[in-house]
Amino acid sequence: MAKSLSLEMVTPEKIALKSQASFVVLPAYEGEMGILPGHEPFMVELTAGEVRVTDGNDVKHYAIAGGFAEILKDKVSVFAETAEMASEIDAEAARQAMERAKATAARRDVDPMTLAAAEAALRWEQAKLRVAALRGRRKPAPPHRPE
Repeated sequence: MAKSLSLEMVTPEKIALKSQASFVVLPAYEGEMGILPGHEPFMVELTAGEVRVTDGNDVKHYAIAGGFAEILKDKVSVFAETAEMASEIDAEAARQAMERAKATAARRDVDPMTLAAAEAALRWEQAKLRVAALRGRRKPAPPHRPE
């Protein structure tokens, strides 16, 4: 079994990340999903949330707005609507955008399409704030020891 994963995170605008990892955690639609080298082939729908990329003792955090991922043994391809690394997130701007989305979603005269967009924006801004809060924190590496 390989000791690392090849990881690529792609958005419509750019390749957000291309690296090696020993462990990846994805925000799957039905809960977090951890991936180790040698994982069985799998496709998974992603929701707005945090992608954690572990390489040795280094853990990097990314916020994504949803999408899907393809896992093929030792390769993880994440196709996200948008992605930001924790260090790139402007927490104050995210808070303001979250408040605007809440206000739009709370209006009674809003049409279904606008409501859906406001709810998606709210989930995205909340994900960014959760990931931004991790900035500077040193989390210990997960307890797994891949062979």
